[in-house]
Amino acid sequence: MTRIDFHLNVAERLLYTCRLVRKAYGSGLKVVCFSTRPEVLEHLDKLMWTFSEEDFLPHVMTGHPGVTDTPIVLTDKADDVVHHDLLINLDEQWPPFFSRFERLVEIVGLDEEHKALARQRYKFYKDRGYPLNTFDRAGA
Repeated sequence: MTRIDFHLNVAERLLYTCRLVRKAYGSGLKVVCFSTRPEVLEHLDKLMWTFSEEDFLPHVMTGHPGVTDTPIVLTDKADDVVHHDLLINLDEQWPPFFSRFERLVEIVGLDEEHKALARQRYKFYKDRGYPLNTFDRAGA
């Protein structure tokens, strides 16, 4: 069963995502970052190239021919999901394919609308019996 972690009070969600991906990749995990909003994925793609001068995060955007061979995939659909270690949700809704993964991380920002949507996702997962963890990342 998928383990679900909520990282709460994250000031800069995409920068935090880059650091989380770096840690997961360094641990040998394959990562999928999901959002249905193309602008989120495009911004994350740019950040992964620039957020650290020392780190290289091999990643591709959805639809890229190397998607099956690349350990980090940025996607807006289930079709490109070839890895099942870690899913990072950057969307307002739960990913419809999340149960294929060993672990799901929900990154929750600071604004109240975003927190309210995260509460709905939390309730959705809880009602279905998924193991849930919360981590307050204020200041992280």
